[in-house]
Amino acid sequence: MAKQKAGKVVLAYSGGLDTSVIVPWLKENYDCEVICVCANIGQGDDLSGVEAKAKASGAIKCYVQDLREEFITNYIYPTIQAGAVYERKYLLGTSFARPLIAKSQVEVAELENADAVSHGCTGKGNDQVRFELTYQALNPKLKVIAPWREWAIRSREDAIEYAKKHNVPISVTLKSIYSRDWNIWHLSHEGGILEDPWQEPEAAMYQLSVAPEQAPDEPEYVEIEFEKGVPRKINGRAMGAIELLTALNQLGAKHGIGRIDLVENRLVGMKSHGVYETPGGAILIEAHDALEQLCLDRETLHYKQQIALKYADLVYNGQWFIPLREALDAFVRETQQTVTGAARLKLYKGNVILVGRKSPYSLYREDYATFGQEDVYNQKDAEGFIRLFGLPMKVRALLDIERHGKSVYAAPDYSKFKRD
Repeated sequence: MAKQKAGKVVLAYSGGLDTSVIVPWLKENYDCEVICVCANIGQGDDLSGVEAKAKASGAIKCYVQDLREEFITNYIYPTIQAGAVYERKYLLGTSFARPLIAKSQVEVAELENADAVSHGCTGKGNDQVRFELTYQALNPKLKVIAPWREWAIRSREDAIEYAKKHNVPISVTLKSIYSRDWNIWHLSHEGGILEDPWQEPEAAMYQLSVAPEQAPDEPEYVEIEFEKGVPRKINGRAMGAIELLTALNQLGAKHGIGRIDLVENRLVGMKSHGVYETPGGAILIEAHDALEQLCLDRETLHYKQQIALKYADLVYNGQWFIPLREALDAFVRETQQTVTGAARLKLYKGNVILVGRKSPYSLYREDYATFGQEDVYNQKDAEGFIRLFGLPMKVRALLDIERHGKSVYAAPDYSKFKRD
């Protein structure tokens, strides 16, 4: 078999064992130069030595990029505003991070005149789809190299052996039984005892949040202010995007908030069991929902709930860079024009309890809702409304009576039932 060639390959690089091994593997199998891209999206790792490690592994360059601000403002906030939650629970922490990393790769590839991009995703998961759909959307001329779908490495031991053979600097530590993904929005856990969905996750698995039963015995109140759907202040103090989300993560983790246990449907066709920690995100979503209760009219809110399901599917499936997501964003942005105000929440032992909300654009008016006022809402008007609203039901019942002598929903004659 002839050796494959690629002039320059831009690799999504984390500095871990797998991506470190990919560097010499690409050089060996594609006769190429390797340029690494390491994205800081708040994963908590010390990235100070990543560039040196990448070069020691054989890369000619390594770009270390701080993408946290872009991640929050251009990916997290739009998804919160859309109300997108996958399969009723998952707050999409890994899903919308992958297109951002892939976009960064494409930008570097174009800057460096590279002809290929590569990632370290396995052939069984969703992430390979998320990376590669982004490559296709942003530069379909780039060749895609997915080592996990090609190489003979099948275990951690294989990877360590390959690293030693190619003089790749690695620090071999005791591997966690869990597969994790961490960024400023969430921490996910898969594998280990989670492969049996009947098993309760062990306490030691959680890395961010305390167990609710270990959280403080006194509740804590927090007030979050929004401007056009974007969070701007915590307890009256203005903060930037990174500072604000970091503060809410610390607050939520302290009170055991944001733990989610979900058996989800992967895009590639199988189910997987994951546990997620999203402490700050759980607080933000509750606060944002509270303001929309006040500020959106019924028809807009109800329609927005419908598109939230589609938006979540698009994000989960890696379809960030498609016209439909952009069109849905345009709708969502319009709905957020009046989502300005504050929500007050009580945090207590794993619970985010809404205790107050206010907005200058509130559509809730106590004087309209009260039973005593007749100038805005005349109770006599309800009679005609109910007659018209129920007209299809009335017509069906009349036809049933004409044909069968009673409505299909008529109460049964209980006198015919025998008693024991």
